[in-house]
Amino acid sequence: MTDFLPIQNPVFVFTLVLLLILLAPFVMARSRLPGMIGLLLAGALLGPNALNVLARDQSFILFGTVGLLYIMFIAALEIDMLVLKRYGSHSVVFGLLTFAVPMSVGVMLGFVLNFDWPASILLGSIFASHTLLAYPVVSRLGLARNPAVTSAVGGTIITDTLALLVLAVIAASVDQQPSTWLWVKLSLGLVVYMASLLWLLPKLARWFFKLAGEDSIAEFVFVLACVFGAASLSYAVGAEPIVGAFLAGLSLNRLIPQNGVLMNRLRFTGEAVFIPFFLISVGMLLDVKIFSGGLRAWGVALGMLFTIFFTKWAASVVFQRLMGYSNAEAKVVFGLSLAQAAATLAATIVGYNIGLFDEEIVNGAILMIIVTCAFAPWVVEKYGRQMVVTEQAEPANDEPRFERFMVSLSPRHQDTRLVEFAHLLRDPAQSQALYLASVVQDIHDNQQAIIKAEQLTNQAASMLAGAEVPTVKLTPLALSVADGLLRAARENRCTHLVCGWGDRTTTPEKFFGSLQEKLARSLDSALTICRLKMPLPATKRMVVFMPPNAQYEFGFLEALRTYCRLAAQLATPIVFVGEERTRGAIQRGLDVSKIKLEFEFEALANWGEPRKDLVQPDDLLLIHGVREGGVAWQPESVKLSTHLVSKFSRHNVLMHFPVNQSPVKQ
Repeated sequence: MTDFLPIQNPVFVFTLVLLLILLAPFVMARSRLPGMIGLLLAGALLGPNALNVLARDQSFILFGTVGLLYIMFIAALEIDMLVLKRYGSHSVVFGLLTFAVPMSVGVMLGFVLNFDWPASILLGSIFASHTLLAYPVVSRLGLARNPAVTSAVGGTIITDTLALLVLAVIAASVDQQPSTWLWVKLSLGLVVYMASLLWLLPKLARWFFKLAGEDSIAEFVFVLACVFGAASLSYAVGAEPIVGAFLAGLSLNRLIPQNGVLMNRLRFTGEAVFIPFFLISVGMLLDVKIFSGGLRAWGVALGMLFTIFFTKWAASVVFQRLMGYSNAEAKVVFGLSLAQAAATLAATIVGYNIGLFDEEIVNGAILMIIVTCAFAPWVVEKYGRQMVVTEQAEPANDEPRFERFMVSLSPRHQDTRLVEFAHLLRDPAQSQALYLASVVQDIHDNQQAIIKAEQLTNQAASMLAGAEVPTVKLTPLALSVADGLLRAARENRCTHLVCGWGDRTTTPEKFFGSLQEKLARSLDSALTICRLKMPLPATKRMVVFMPPNAQYEFGFLEALRTYCRLAAQLATPIVFVGEERTRGAIQRGLDVSKIKLEFEFEALANWGEPRKDLVQPDDLLLIHGVREGGVAWQPESVKLSTHLVSKFSRHNVLMHFPVNQSPVKQ
């Protein structure tokens, strides 16, 4: 039997791995443990150091490395940049704490083991770093944008960079004496690399997204090329590729909407293949036979385990006390910073190769990787659920709002961008389908028109299928498009209608056309009219024009929530433009809605003629619409809309009419 092991046939190997990926979560669920632990244990059991069913060959090393980089990339991509900016000091504090505490205790452990200074410092750096192995757990629980989680993720790049910098200096000191020039060279290279990546990659990605248009495959491949290209370049400055992957995620963060189709495809690819491969490959490293050699091997391994658990917990507790987080948040931060993988392996193998570490340290490090990778997801899962329950137990500011979006499809408009826009505004927590409507005007020979309408809805539904969004396709027959949309919206209880407009901008009638004018007058639901010239991820700022007295209109608070949701999805700052007294109304509305948003405000003296410097390239212009006859309606509102659309013909422009009656309840 052993003559046929390990399995060499790549088809059998891949089939077995897929079965492990499929079955491990179900088996672990019976023990109420995360599926990650099952994959780690499966790798240890079937790996070369146990049953030897699978060999840890180049394919596992390749896919495992890709999975690790994917974890770092997705973690950075899901950071709420507005929250990170607000809690940036928290990330710095946690990064320094989770580096300094384990580093100090690790150096002392090295002296206890009779190591010299270089070996002790390198041993300390092993404990200082960590891998965001448990991050997919907080992402699944909906805690990715929690301030404590964001601080832990942001601190990861600090502690890992410092730990890998120590590794680079110690490794270089074997061949040459460490000097001031060596420190300056490494530090300067990292600073130039990080600054160049954070400055150049967003510009390159913005240019490509504009060029690629609606080619979703090209966008996906481009993002992957950016991630692994950035990771490859990290070698040139003496850093590990996980640093480059994390920086690539930060660079592309604002350009990839959280609930967009592209983001869904990136998550799916990583969670379905690459990350499970990484977990199995780490499990294969465990070799229990090494602990039969004597008590010192056990002493080293247990000492390393105690050090990593104690120091990471101590750093999390100090961080909690300094920043005022809850006990559950502190334990989630502890779980996120506990898992050891890439940087630990790198430092251990380098130390062994240059003669600073012996086999007992290598085996102790491998056991530490296995135990922490198994324990960290369990901690994050348990206390992450406590955080979710605590947050949901807090009283809400109002009743849950039932939302149902409908998109008007027409061959004259960029339907894919309209659908993507509606998808961004849709609240995924409500699990409501997105209604796709293409009106067929009731003419004598309408068979061809029906076929074309069905083609439009099928194409849009196919696009949303990639993001796992349920859809309902509608092809209503009506004498006019406006009548068909109005009837379909009312019959299906749609609370929000999204439609496009043409390019006629000389007069208000030509700007809105009879369709939009009738919809704004007759539709009680919220209405957003879109002119999308560029892909939405290319947006740098969102500029919202608020007419005088808009705060007195029904639906003002609902509109504020919509604007904040869109800004959060696009990860862009928001600038409100209006009369000075509107500023206070906006702030009060945000306070009532319990929305923590830092916004800029520009006072506009002449509502009909806004200043030229208000709008910058790549801004998204959003006009808060008011229906004729309302308390905020005035001819200047129409004048402003006409002026903005004609003046900024290359910009994305939205006009949003808030709901005109009480929201529909489920």
